Amino acid sequence: MRIRLAATLALSTLLAACASGPLSGREKGALAGGALGAGAGAIIGNQVHHHSAAGAAIGSAAGALGGAIIGDQSDAAAERRD
Repeated sequence: MRIRLAATLALSTLLAACASGPLSGREKGALAGGALGAGAGAIIGNQVHHHSAAGAAIGSAAGALGGAIIGDQSDAAAERRD
């Protein structure tokens, strides 16, 4: 039951995010960073403590934060050029 609820919540969040229009650099960076961080966190979590879900959650949060910061800086640099 929990898996079904989590899957429904994730799908509805994804659909809501896609309906908001084009993504900014910050949003693109957060999305890419979150995906890469989740993958890396799952691998590291599985290899170190066999807790790939916890590693994926931590990696995804850290990656999304880092990606958002990088994307925001990229947007600011593009504004300065224009």
